[in-house]
Amino acid sequence: MKEIKSLRNHLLIAMPQLEDTWFAGTVTYMCEHNQDGAMGVVLNRPLDFDFAEVCDQLEIPRLPSVNAEILCGGPVSQENGFILHREQGNWESTLNVTEQSHLTSSKDILEAIATGAGPRHYLLGLGYAGWSAQQLDKELRENSWITLEATPELIFETDIHDLYNIALSTLGISAEFLSSDAGHA
Repeated sequence: MKEIKSLRNHLLIAMPQLEDTWFAGTVTYMCEHNQDGAMGVVLNRPLDFDFAEVCDQLEIPRLPSVNAEILCGGPVSQENGFILHREQGNWESTLNVTEQSHLTSSKDILEAIATGAGPRHYLLGLGYAGWSAQQLDKELRENSWITLEATPELIFETDIHDLYNIALSTLGISAEFLSSDAGHA
């Protein structure tokens, strides 16, 4: 079986056959994809609370002008926060995905964001999406996902509510024409 190349720094766009799953209608940014598995953060599933509430819960002082939506980053470890950010910074626990895309899971970045000293471009999420070795490759062969190379503009400058349709339109696809029928040429 042919191994699929790494999808690190790519977007996974859910196909209609995932409609009855947790990933229905999602766009996931892939932070890692190798022989051991894959890890990403869902970018377009907002939760019903915001950064101000997180700061209150963690007792982090916050400037009144600093607030942001919190995303459900995935079904794994939803009690843990992950901050996807454009500017690198010097945080305690950061995975550098690309020069313009970093994933941090330490409290120090939250404290910096709360005081206006953190990265300018960021997304805050609880949880992540994870796949075991070869699991994502199998899902790709089953046509569960469309892939698109990520850009900082798509990740950090596109409204999360429009991301699914904009990501598809970047590929010249309209969501209304997607089919849940799989096929291979």
